[in-house]
Amino acid sequence: MGMLLSEIFDLQAIKLNLEGTTKEAVFTELAGAISAVHPECDQNVMLAALWERENKLSTGIVSGIAIPHAIYRGIDAVVGAIGISKSGIEYDALDNKPVHVIFMLAMGEQSQENHVRILNQIFALVQTEALTLMKNAKTAQDVYAVLSKFH
Repeated sequence: MGMLLSEIFDLQAIKLNLEGTTKEAVFTELAGAISAVHPECDQNVMLAALWERENKLSTGIVSGIAIPHAIYRGIDAVVGAIGISKSGIEYDALDNKPVHVIFMLAMGEQSQENHVRILNQIFALVQTEALTLMKNAKTAQDVYAVLSKFH
């Protein structure tokens, strides 16, 4: 079955109104949110891995969504944070449009086979009304409820 999205994204790691307006600021903010929930994840190590991956090809994929992700050797699970920006972030996305919802993932090496499945789950999620519900959410609980309903 693999992991559910609601197991990967902790409620505490859902940032409804991202403070950052740049890709750099938002990466730091979301990596910080992951570290706060998972102290075993070093924020700087995680950021270095995320940028290494990002510099190969933008993870800003379609219709205002980005899924920055990286392998993090210190963990054996998949952990993540979600950031939502009402105004949008200039992201160098593949369609050149600003990004509104960011799913950041850090994955242990053992979880690599889950990695494609999780990315596919997120792709599937964002092609449904779940995306609008998340963008318009008033609280982190609202976002988490959308994730929990979606399998």
